[in-house]
Amino acid sequence: MFSGLIDLPWWGYVLVALALTHVTIVSVTVYLHRHQAHRALELHPIPSHFFRFWLWLTTGMVTKEWTAIHRKHHAKCETEDDPHSPQVKGIRKVLWEGAELYRAEARNQETLERYGHGTPDDWLERNVYRHSLLGISIMLVIDVLLFGAIGITIWAVQMVWIPFWAAGVVNGLGHYWGYRNYDCADASTNLVPWGILIGGEELHNNHHSFATSAKLSAKWYEFDIGWMYIRLMELAGLAKVRRVIPTPRFTEAKSVVDLETLQAVITHRYDVMTRYVRSLRGTCAEEIERLAAAGQNVNRKALRRLILSSDASGRLCEKERAQLEAVLRNSQALATIKSMREELASIWSRSTASSEQLLHQLQDWIARAEQSGIAQLQEFSARLRRYAL
Repeated sequence: MFSGLIDLPWWGYVLVALALTHVTIVSVTVYLHRHQAHRALELHPIPSHFFRFWLWLTTGMVTKEWTAIHRKHHAKCETEDDPHSPQVKGIRKVLWEGAELYRAEARNQETLERYGHGTPDDWLERNVYRHSLLGISIMLVIDVLLFGAIGITIWAVQMVWIPFWAAGVVNGLGHYWGYRNYDCADASTNLVPWGILIGGEELHNNHHSFATSAKLSAKWYEFDIGWMYIRLMELAGLAKVRRVIPTPRFTEAKSVVDLETLQAVITHRYDVMTRYVRSLRGTCAEEIERLAAAGQNVNRKALRRLILSSDASGRLCEKERAQLEAVLRNSQALATIKSMREELASIWSRSTASSEQLLHQLQDWIARAEQSGIAQLQEFSARLRRYAL
């Protein structure tokens, strides 16, 4: 049996497979995701062409297709039009059939035309890279020539790596299980605080909160290996970072908030909303316990999320909606906390309002928060006055 040009111990083949799949992961997260889909960084033609070539060999993915599907995912997140939301399609479907969902959406020409703009359209893309089967077949031949029969196994690992980890785990578990740094409008989560195995894509809640950031880590204890590679390429003159997650800045509290405060609140809206949730969590829990002690049937965990989070209340069944309405009728504090959260979020979601109108809305919100009689809400409103650019 042909043993290949390179003879290695068993663990050597394992390391080779891990190294090859890691290059593929880096190609996806740096080139397809951060560079092509979100324009978070610029890439020199050398790494850009290498990543395109490598992805053609190891995944057969077409840049325009991947970019369009991912952009649509952000635009339609957690709705029926989302190509791969576990909140809509179910976690089992997305986790185990994520690649099939990707291929089905890739056949949707409307998606490609609407969301695939700005992707490569040169001779190589039109005449070479669009032939997906050719690329992965060449990779199979290379693996067999180098490693012999075991090369078939290495090639198989390469072929399933992205469909499982990216299409399944990130798109599935990344919208179903994990922790959240930011209270963004979708159900995205961070799987673990160290983004190594999937190139930083594990930090999915951070990404959905700041989609155009080239850096996916946000807290001091989080590590994004994709960002490390970007910084190394930047030092070598092969990349240029355009945007990263903004760091909130605070000054002395203003007696009257102005347009600068408004802009700072909008810029740091996810930090604002996250701090709102943390500030009111204690009051919310106390009110829920009071209702439970009074004999009202409440699901404590679910109720806290419905009142404080922005990603849950839009998908209630009739029974859940009735229970929530009953709770809010019996607790003025909970009703205030929920309505004030929704009004605060509307400040940055009203795209047609003028700056003056939004400023008036923010000033009115702060005034009513200070008059609410809820201590934590009053403290939070004082913090809003301190946000600065």
